[in-house]
Amino acid sequence: MFNSISSSYDILNHTLSFGIDILWRRKAIKILEKFSPKKILDIACGTCDFSIEAMKLNPEKIIGLDVAEKMLEIGKQKIEAKNFSKTIELQVCAAENLKFENESFDSVIVAFGVRNFSNLKKGLLEIYRVLKKNGVFLVLEFSKPKIFLFKQIYFFYFKHILPLIGKIISKNFDAYKYLPNTVLSFPDRKDFLNILNEIGFKEGKEFQLTFGIATIYLVKKS
Repeated sequence: MFNSISSSYDILNHTLSFGIDILWRRKAIKILEKFSPKKILDIACGTCDFSIEAMKLNPEKIIGLDVAEKMLEIGKQKIEAKNFSKTIELQVCAAENLKFENESFDSVIVAFGVRNFSNLKKGLLEIYRVLKKNGVFLVLEFSKPKIFLFKQIYFFYFKHILPLIGKIISKNFDAYKYLPNTVLSFPDRKDFLNILNEIGFKEGKEFQLTFGIATIYLVKKS
């Protein structure tokens, strides 16, 4: 599915979010600054916007993973255009089967991809495994707004308008019908932090963005 919408993925993301997704990524990477991670794993990296934003942290290495080869092809073009190829390496790989040794990374980051894990807990356990002790796991993900009236307007847009625009631009209605379904079923906020605690992560924090449309989660491996 993601391969089929790869050519229109970036423009749709920016259009459907009115460009706010760019600010969300910027905010998330800003939160990571104080940890100064040198080796970063970006899971479900898609077309690599998050990896490219993470270059502001001056890392020694970023490895971006995704299961959609065509998304990575577009990401590779963007990385080469910015001369980041020596630092950012891309691999086809799923979160549930990471091919790295224990405690390999200072930080693992995921933007809008955790809800797409085929097995959420298995993917999170793998992330915990490859993180170094005191390593930081940062997630940027959609969440469900709670504010009255704004919530109703948002969900109408999300369920009805967004899939229609997505179909017109990408020619794939199912992909943008899939998006709201995964957001609505994802265990967000405290529920997600509870799952992270069960995995073994500590010091959980959440940062709500744009009236709760998205949330940044930050946890550490103890």
